Amino acid sequence: MPLRKRRIPPWAALLLSVLVALGPAAPVAAAGPAPASAAPDRGWNNWSCKPSAAHPRPVVLVHGTFANSVDNWLGLAPYLVNRGYCVYSLDYGQLPGVPFFHGLGPVARSAGQLDAFVDRVLAATGAPKADLVGHSQGGMMPRHYLKFLGGAAEVNALIGIAPSNRGTDLLGLTRLLRHFPGAEDAIGTTPPALTDQIAGSAFLTRLNAGGDTVPGVRYTVIATRYDQVVTPYRSQFLTGPGVRNVLLQDLCPLDLSEHVAVGTIDRIVFHEVAGALDPANARKTDCASVIG
Repeated sequence: MPLRKRRIPPWAALLLSVLVALGPAAPVAAAGPAPASAAPDRGWNNWSCKPSAAHPRPVVLVHGTFANSVDNWLGLAPYLVNRGYCVYSLDYGQLPGVPFFHGLGPVARSAGQLDAFVDRVLAATGAPKADLVGHSQGGMMPRHYLKFLGGAAEVNALIGIAPSNRGTDLLGLTRLLRHFPGAEDAIGTTPPALTDQIAGSAFLTRLNAGGDTVPGVRYTVIATRYDQVVTPYRSQFLTGPGVRNVLLQDLCPLDLSEHVAVGTIDRIVFHEVAGALDPANARKTDCASVIG
């Protein structure tokens, strides 16, 4: 699959590094992909965790295309665990013979995997509902679960970070490959999830028909102006009751994070996610939030 290079200017990368460095350090993990069973060492996927009165719902993290349940969440998962949440992440959309790189199978089938995983989380924690936080495909795919698989009865809120709600062009999706060395060779042909996420696909047409939302679920979308994968960035926003659309640069004009950074390392986004999970106690998110 062709990939057109788009480099972040050195000054922009430096500024982003400074912003990240200002925040409290998260636990450092070994480099490279790891199975979900390794996650409890970092405080999440702890199946004995019981939600507290302050945070009564478990949080399920849903990774993006080409990612997995660990690598996508080495920043946000410890951030939420350190704030008292029971946090879980799953692998979905696996293809036979393709290790580490997930989120590649048909999106509707992946939604069924999410359904089963949320059931497991609710059974383990005893909570009646969960909150979902997803990056890229992981912010869009849960909407199929909510709309067609009964997920609205099990979910309180969906927070999408740079979600592919209206899809994008295929070249935009293949730009992700540069962030995952070896993925192109391992996958070979265009996987179903990429086809499903092309703007105007049959999957997205059905998903968005009749309205973006379902009753009883709160929706938050966090987008960045500098997204180079899900474009135009405003296509990520939803309409309907219970929706809050957030542009990252309205919170912090200095934040230059692109598609991958917003879901993996951006602590301003992390702060906004925490506020969306607990709106009654949310603090203002701005450029200084990385030190909070």
